[in-house]
Amino acid sequence: MRPMRRRQETRRVHVTRRRWAGALLALAALLSFGLAGAPAQATTASGVNAAFAQAAQKYGVPQPVLESVCYLEGRLGAHGGQASIDGGYGCMHLVQNKKADTLDQAAKLTGLSVAALQHDTAANILGGAAVLRAEALALAPKLPSSVSGWYAPIAAYSHAGSRQTAGMYADAAFKLLSSGFTGTADDGETVTLAPQSVAPDKATLAAVPVTAAAVPAGCTQDSNVDYPGAIDCVVPAASYDCNVTSPCTYQSSSRPSSYAMYAVTIHDIEGTAQDALNVFQDRTSGVSVHYVIDSDGTVYQALREKDIAYHAGNFYYNEHAVGIEHAGVDATGYQWYNATEYLASAKLVAYLLTKYNIPLDHAHVTAHGTTPAPTTGSAPNHVDPGKYWLWDYYFGLIHAQGVAYPTGNTPAAGLFRVNPSSDQTPLGANGTETAANNSFFTLYTGPSTADPVIPGAAGGDSTDETTNIETQMPYYYLAEKADEAGTGMEMYEIWYGENDRLSASPSSQYADAKLAWVAVPAGSAVPVHSYVLSLKPTTKNGTIKIYGRPTTSSSYVIGTAPTGSQWAAPKSVYEDGTSNLWFAIDYNHREAWVPTTEATVVAWY
Repeated sequence: MRPMRRRQETRRVHVTRRRWAGALLALAALLSFGLAGAPAQATTASGVNAAFAQAAQKYGVPQPVLESVCYLEGRLGAHGGQASIDGGYGCMHLVQNKKADTLDQAAKLTGLSVAALQHDTAANILGGAAVLRAEALALAPKLPSSVSGWYAPIAAYSHAGSRQTAGMYADAAFKLLSSGFTGTADDGETVTLAPQSVAPDKATLAAVPVTAAAVPAGCTQDSNVDYPGAIDCVVPAASYDCNVTSPCTYQSSSRPSSYAMYAVTIHDIEGTAQDALNVFQDRTSGVSVHYVIDSDGTVYQALREKDIAYHAGNFYYNEHAVGIEHAGVDATGYQWYNATEYLASAKLVAYLLTKYNIPLDHAHVTAHGTTPAPTTGSAPNHVDPGKYWLWDYYFGLIHAQGVAYPTGNTPAAGLFRVNPSSDQTPLGANGTETAANNSFFTLYTGPSTADPVIPGAAGGDSTDETTNIETQMPYYYLAEKADEAGTGMEMYEIWYGENDRLSASPSSQYADAKLAWVAVPAGSAVPVHSYVLSLKPTTKNGTIKIYGRPTTSSSYVIGTAPTGSQWAAPKSVYEDGTSNLWFAIDYNHREAWVPTTEATVVAWY
């Protein structure tokens, strides 16, 4: 139903934000590890390593097991002492929600206050150990005699919505045991787990009880789904399909025969899975998505993969992508995405990439925040899942499901993607954000972080994407040098589509490509496979039009770039219904498009 297209390009999901910080932010005293909100009583441990040793000795849980769970859930950190989207606290993710209450359970088992368990890292580790011990004794009369026997208790500890997801959680913990790790805790201590030679006792997984969440209204537990194991929440065509009715939320199709499918778009809900389902089951909302993932790993299918969902804010991307919503909030890192959700999402995406032969990289597993608005009039597009989504970790989980990374020639000098330590610690000690733990990377007018930031949106919105780039996206740099301000950061000069007209009168979202310097932690720029393009004009004015979608129409011009400017272009597509070939370039924080008639391929790596 083509007349619907322009209207749907600008539709966006606005799910009510749920913020739970109120009462917690009123807690004022400092903890033993400096996190906000004082506990009613402290523990005897004087540091995180001592806390692991104390908890292991007191509750009989092997110290490596505690360290692996703490790293799996919280990267050894407490996310600023605030709750995850699942209502979980601390690196051991003690939860209090409708599905489980390990927070009160830990308080009863340890005698520690709920406040201490929420905000004191040592107490949180003790509480996690006590709950793990209880999970083990619920499965067998005695504690496991070796680390391998802790597979089932760890799976039970996840409180996943299915036994399969619980097993994935335990697998991830045992992978950490096998590989080992070194990380920095919130108190500044280094925690090192040496690789363990241990084979998990997976036969015990069958004994792990799983209490699945109640099936939401409008959904059924059946096999009439595309993704095995998903809950069927697919809306009926008669009342939701824009090809047959109005108001409506999606457009029926026969993908991939009608439109090639070469992308998966990652979203967050700005709330819970139920919040999302409430919106997608409202036929007047005008929005839809294919899958919704809950914090316990439950996957809900809300639309058939063959049909076109209205989810990306750009109808071209809707036609060619599968959309996945995740319980979470983009702007507030303390409402973090938890381990069980990541694992379930990775398994779903691995299935989609394999099914539709989609490459595993950030050009094809995209963020809503890297999707361009199709026109300047509909800009800016959304920014989710935001800078707290752990892309490197996430891609590693997908890869572990058997999906290979793209390969090519040896990457050339100049091509890079940012792969920072921040992808391991999304928020630093006490919730303090710095250039070293932020997964958006700022651009400056010169090779120093003391130089002005490039022009962009006014104000202090932490989700703003006009002056930064995102981890895992490829760029091509022309020069590199150490930060002249002496921060230890590295500066890379790149072409960037600046939103330099936002302060003009009238204001405009039109972008102009200029040279700028991006600051990244030293050692974080790593090689990447991509085309390298040099742009050339087909007219004599020396500028190249940049498009919000690969469609030859002046309506979709969103900016310009000068002749000779060089860009990373990680993918190419044919314009629908034509033989016109287009390159996707990483124009700024988002993708954009140039026709091959205005680009010379310098190399493919």
